[in-house]
Amino acid sequence: MLHSSDPILIGIDGGGTLTRVLVSDSSGTALAYAEGGPASIHKDVNARRNVQEAIRQALAAAGRTQDSVIGLAAGIAGFDSEADREWVESLTDVPGLGGSRWHVNDAVVAHCGALMAKPGIIVIAGTGSIIAGIPEDGTFIRNYDFGHYAAAAARFLAYDAVYEALAGRMADEDAGLIQAMLSHWRVGSLAELSAMGRHGFGEEAQARNRTFGLFAPAVTAAADRGSPLAVRVCERAVEQIAVGVELLARSFATAEIEVALIGGVANSGYVSRRLHETLAAGRNARYRMTPPRYPPVVGAVLLAMTRLGLSTAAAAADRLGRSALALMKSS
Repeated sequence: MLHSSDPILIGIDGGGTLTRVLVSDSSGTALAYAEGGPASIHKDVNARRNVQEAIRQALAAAGRTQDSVIGLAAGIAGFDSEADREWVESLTDVPGLGGSRWHVNDAVVAHCGALMAKPGIIVIAGTGSIIAGIPEDGTFIRNYDFGHYAAAAARFLAYDAVYEALAGRMADEDAGLIQAMLSHWRVGSLAELSAMGRHGFGEEAQARNRTFGLFAPAVTAAADRGSPLAVRVCERAVEQIAVGVELLARSFATAEIEVALIGGVANSGYVSRRLHETLAAGRNARYRMTPPRYPPVVGAVLLAMTRLGLSTAAAAADRLGRSALALMKSS
């Protein structure tokens, strides 16, 4: 039986769309789960409030208080350099919150959850885009470290598709996609959409990026239907992701590398299928495509357990993963 004084851990997956918070006991049993708004100040000026409210909600759902916390690990989108540390650490600065805290890029906790921190590469393409890996020596590497960026985030697919349409690079088979585009922006013609574009599509940057990001599923679905425009857009994203994976592969000693796909774009039908096909012909390694084991928020708790020296053996990790998934499904 749990008591309010029993030690607990908090794991946070702070994304550009949602903040996910998981509370666990020290043996790896998930106790509560909560969601909030974006955790990145680049996506929402209220990021600090979003994260702190989600932490409080999760603690309340677990029936625990701030001083029961012995460790918190937070993976935060947009934490790309030491220059970001101040705003990132302020996200979890909840009065009275106890324990040690570790703040990392959200790709770190995604890797911990997807591959259980074993050597391998993750491809994240959803609200944001990053390719990250942990080679056999345990270091954390990213395509960013090479100065490489794969423009495969949802908003970039949508921007690319709109630009192609406004540039007149269309075929008859693109009619369905164009109609969906006009409906999404509530205009009657491409001429009207072009006029809107001349004024920044009528929104400030963050709102505009959200609007474009919401159109990405229409682009990937159109590629599945054979729209030439959508196929071109998705193929560019696939090629850039594949280059990023091959870049990281050179840091691995083994000939076979596990690769997990995370995010709505990466796991969309067309993009996922083409990534499997493209990486099957990889040049720097053999790639074994592996479904992510657990969500990033589970990876965040596992990271906290590891940093505290608690058991993360297979039994404990699986107990945490199963109990967390049950909570997430019921929330």
